Amino acid sequence: MSRKNQLQAIDRLLTIMDELRAQCPWDKKQTFESLRHLTIEETYELGDAILDNDLNEIRNELGDLLLHIVFYSKIGSETNSFDIESVANGICDKLIHRHPHIYGDVKVDDEEEVKRNWEELKLKEGKKSVLEGVPKSLPALVKASRIQDKVAGVGFDWEEPQQVFEKVQEELAELQEEVTAENQDKIEAEFGDVLFSMINYARFLKVNPEDALERTNKKFIKRFMHLEQRSKELEKPIKEMNLDEMNTYWEEAKAL
Repeated sequence: MSRKNQLQAIDRLLTIMDELRAQCPWDKKQTFESLRHLTIEETYELGDAILDNDLNEIRNELGDLLLHIVFYSKIGSETNSFDIESVANGICDKLIHRHPHIYGDVKVDDEEEVKRNWEELKLKEGKKSVLEGVPKSLPALVKASRIQDKVAGVGFDWEEPQQVFEKVQEELAELQEEVTAENQDKIEAEFGDVLFSMINYARFLKVNPEDALERTNKKFIKRFMHLEQRSKELEKPIKEMNLDEMNTYWEEAKAL
C-alpha cells in the first residue's frame, strides 16, 4: 500500500470517529476512564494473537488499539488539551530526540549502547529515576522484567549468566530455610526473591518470562482439557481417577 493510501485510511478513521462521537449514544458517553479497562483488554487480546502467531488476528487487534488512540485523541481535542496531531508530533519529536545516532552525530556500537543512551536521555529530560517509566499497575511479573531492563540500561547489572544462575540457587536455598522454619511471612518474601531472580535469569537467556509462562499456561490447558475429554469418554469423573490413571492420559496428551 502506498503512503497516500495509508494516509487516506487514517483520515477515514478520523472522520468516522468524528461522526460516532457526534451521533452515537454510546460513543458520546465515553470518557478516558470508561475506555481505560477496554484498552487494557484490547492490549491483552493483541498479546494473545501475537503468541498464537495469528497474523490476521494481530491486524484486527491493532485496528482496535488504533481506534482507542484515535478515541482518546478525539476526547482530548474537545477540551483543547491535545489532539491526534499533537499526539503524533509528540512521539515523532521524542523518537528523534532519543535516536541521536540516527538524527545526530552520536556513534553507537550495538543495541545495548542504544538502550543505555535511551535511559540517559530520559534522565536528562527531567526524570528523577530510571524507574519512573515503569507503570504502577503493571502485573508483577511484567513489572519485575521492566524494572530489571531499566536498571540494566544504566549499568546496574550482572556480568555473566552464571552469576545470575548462582543467585537463583542462593535464593532457592534461602527459601528452603524459611520453609523448614515454617515462617510464613519470610517464606513469601523469599519466594518473591526466587521469582525476581528467575526473571532476571530469563533476561540473560534472552527469554521473555511473560511469554514463556503463557506458553506453559496454554500447554497445560490443552493437556488438562485432553484429560477432561478422556474422562468424559470413560464416563469417569476426574476426581474419581487415581494418580496413575490421570498420569496415563496426561502423558497421552503430551504425545499428541
